[in-house]
Amino acid sequence: MARTLLAPLFLITALCASAETGRDAWLRYAPIDPATARQYHDFPAVVFTPGNSAVLNSARDELVRGVHGMLGRTMRTESALPGENAVLLGTIEQIKLQLPGWEVPTNLSEDGWCATQVRHAGHHCLVITSQTDRGVLYGVFELLRKITLNQPLARWNEHQNPCAPVRMINQWDNLDGSIERGYAGKSIFWENGHIASDLTRVGDYARLMASVGINACAINNVNADPRVITTPYLPELKKVAAAFRPWGVRLVVCIDFSSPKKTGGLDSFDPLDPRVQEFWKSRAEEIYTQIPDFGGFVLKADSEGRLGPSAYGRTHADAANVIAHALKPHGGLLFYRGFVYDHHMDWRNPKNDRARAAYDNFAGLDGKFDQNVVIQIKNGPIDFQVREPASPLFGTLEKTSEAIELQITQEYTGQQRHLCYLVPMWKETLDFDLHARAAGGTPVKALVAENVFHQPHGGFIGVANVGRDTNWLGHHMAMANLYGFGRLAWNPDLSAGQIEAEWAELTFGSDRKVLETVKQMQLASWRVYEDYTGPLGAGGLTDIIGVHYGPGIESSERNGWGQWHRADQQGIGMDRTTATGTGFIGQYSPVVAGRYESLKTCPDELLLFFHHVPYGYRLHSGNTVIQHIYDTHYRGAAEVLDWVSQWKSLKGRVDDQRFEDVLASLEYQAGHAVVWRDAVCQWFLKQSGIPDKRGRAGHYTNRIEAEAMKLDGYESIAINPWETASGGRAVQCVVSNGTGSATVTWQGKPGWFNLHVQYFDENDGISRFRVLVSGQVVDQWDAADVLPSNLPNGHTSTRRTVRGVALRPGDEIQIEGRADAGERACLDYLEIEPAHE
Repeated sequence: MARTLLAPLFLITALCASAETGRDAWLRYAPIDPATARQYHDFPAVVFTPGNSAVLNSARDELVRGVHGMLGRTMRTESALPGENAVLLGTIEQIKLQLPGWEVPTNLSEDGWCATQVRHAGHHCLVITSQTDRGVLYGVFELLRKITLNQPLARWNEHQNPCAPVRMINQWDNLDGSIERGYAGKSIFWENGHIASDLTRVGDYARLMASVGINACAINNVNADPRVITTPYLPELKKVAAAFRPWGVRLVVCIDFSSPKKTGGLDSFDPLDPRVQEFWKSRAEEIYTQIPDFGGFVLKADSEGRLGPSAYGRTHADAANVIAHALKPHGGLLFYRGFVYDHHMDWRNPKNDRARAAYDNFAGLDGKFDQNVVIQIKNGPIDFQVREPASPLFGTLEKTSEAIELQITQEYTGQQRHLCYLVPMWKETLDFDLHARAAGGTPVKALVAENVFHQPHGGFIGVANVGRDTNWLGHHMAMANLYGFGRLAWNPDLSAGQIEAEWAELTFGSDRKVLETVKQMQLASWRVYEDYTGPLGAGGLTDIIGVHYGPGIESSERNGWGQWHRADQQGIGMDRTTATGTGFIGQYSPVVAGRYESLKTCPDELLLFFHHVPYGYRLHSGNTVIQHIYDTHYRGAAEVLDWVSQWKSLKGRVDDQRFEDVLASLEYQAGHAVVWRDAVCQWFLKQSGIPDKRGRAGHYTNRIEAEAMKLDGYESIAINPWETASGGRAVQCVVSNGTGSATVTWQGKPGWFNLHVQYFDENDGISRFRVLVSGQVVDQWDAADVLPSNLPNGHTSTRRTVRGVALRPGDEIQIEGRADAGERACLDYLEIEPAHE
């Protein structure tokens, strides 16, 4: 009987020596407590895999890797059924040949798995099986999750089926290696116009995806470069497919609808033109010749400048079907994005409404799409805002497969610089009953996952955009969103708390204080982010025509992009009622529409999405709209500051590297939350003329404006938009690459103080700062962060806190700045607060 040692020495050594950089994400397989490990003392020492596919080999190797890391044991592999206790990994057909008389599971869908305890020849066997190799791999990952979470295995008998066949990631990577809405470095797939030379990280990513049941990944931007499916690129795509294949992840690419004309040598891309039809047919045939398990295409058309069927007066069904028909013989799917709207809409017409677009474009086409077309619908009707209602289109397409598109990358929710756990947001949409049948019972999760209307290809699509940063998403805590997406795509009935608890323990270990602290922060974070950014469903308070990050309250008004909040001196909110507004509410079923149409029943958190109301309108809470804006913004900023203290209490309980990384992220977020708080409160105070009854908005008793200090080498400048700087102004070095100083004399009582320096860290240079008290340097730093703007504004406004400074009356506090390149060492203000630590 041949025996081989599966885990090679280099792998064992790497596991033992690995640093806590975050690259292992939730697959750390760290050693578990010896007392807990005793429950696994009789775990089999042998694994037998009768099949020999790449996916089954991955399942076998992963089991050995995980057991070695957590239990300190190296499992053996056998080339035949062993005569001892063993773990058996194989498809149902393979296991049947090994265990005659075995009770074959009959309740498994494709990719579903079964774990069962079997006695054979006097020995105990743990069998993990499925209809597919991929399902076996998923079962192994569940086994390892159970060990990590210290769950018993002695009587483990379980089967799981995924809720939907489509569980896919969309990467928005560009061929030059950049990533649209990527906040964690360059692409792991592309560099300099070609597939990356080293695909090791691509394989690692595929492993992460497989561990939560994701079975497909589109690797390029939906604003697609048409070259990606041309003949020279197919050998390159083949390499990515090969890196994905051992983990059961199918390659998908995004396409340009005008490809027949741009790269195919035709004078047309009309979907009804036979030459165009032949183009797509030949493209599909050549791709599948190179990549037989290719998953299909994603298509964005007639949206935000992308060419589409309207160029020829054709419908979206015409566009989708010409491509789907070419994919059908090969088993491929066409994912057609429902994100179609006119971004040149006339904002002056009060009946115009971007929220209507998806329904207006697709509802009338239900039943006209080929069976292998999946309409990819964003969770809300606008564009991944911090709060939106469920898109009414989900409840409308009864004869068409549909998938929900969720944004894992935090485009409008802090861009992975801010902690914002998105699973609670997604759960609100997934659990929302659209009453697509009059009696109800049709939550969004049932429409996309359980095939209420018996369509074959529904599911979940997540925009993830991992990058080359060591921890994948740029913020250790943001990985909970990637994990959570996969878990919900497998089982949308899981709660946000269940998923968070799993992720936290898999990521940080079993220390109760760590887990409780992380849980509190994660589960509160979406609401907290909403508190200090966009209130009551207004949305659009971020800079929507720029980089979608910092505040820009007026950016969504008076332009065609259609994310309007309609704030004026009297009130705020979009009137989307059927009675007096845009009629959007009428796109919902009567039950849902009735709830949103009435001010009495419309939930407060979506009030301004559906109604325009005066600032003095009283919410169900009893608070006025304007006071709610003030209160929530101050509350949200205070809660983030408290997170900093909570995280600091974990020092020594979390490895040093991740502790310091997360602490730095939270301290930055606390400062940026103040930027958001002040910008929104100042803007609405000026617009409404209604003061904050608690006297906070517009009153900063401890703040000294930089332009009010004694300046040398600095000059006062106006900031645009004005609300993103305290008082609307800041100071900058007079001379590029020059120096400046801003000085103030302390006139208060003696004591210990914290100095908050608010400055602008643009991305067009590295300014340098020093803080001096009576000539003594108390802090210095380089403004070297990479924030998404080369201007002083709400995207670049950053806080530096100098703690524990002794001040006496007459002390001179001086801030020195040295400009660099285009960055002029801009300062906003100095805030001095008593030190309480």
